[in-house]
Amino acid sequence: MMEEGRPIFVQIAESIEASIVDGSLSEEERAPSINELAAFHRINPATAAKGVNQLVDDGVLYKRRGVGMFVADGARARLLARRTQDFAAAYVDPLLTEARRLGLGPQDVADIIAERSATTRKEPS
Repeated sequence: MMEEGRPIFVQIAESIEASIVDGSLSEEERAPSINELAAFHRINPATAAKGVNQLVDDGVLYKRRGVGMFVADGARARLLARRTQDFAAAYVDPLLTEARRLGLGPQDVADIIAERSATTRKEPS
């Protein structure tokens, strides 16, 4: 389902990226075509193409003429590296800034994370 307020082509690209990251779309595997994406999401094929072309430009997908789009070799590793950097910028950097304000060192932060991780872990049923 598409989210309001965010460009649809970005959501299409993120959806394909998520499939690559979670392993449901493997490297060298055929990705959904522009027409398949457009029909599934009930959007204009040009919008789907914009999302797919963004991934081609990023080196995540590549075109095989007459066959379709495929996941590039190394795409998952590149996506994981980028997402790790994005995660650090969005969450770790602000965490460390606040930790410094509170006078907490790296080990203090690690201890807090370990403690919280142990208490928020879900027990198997």
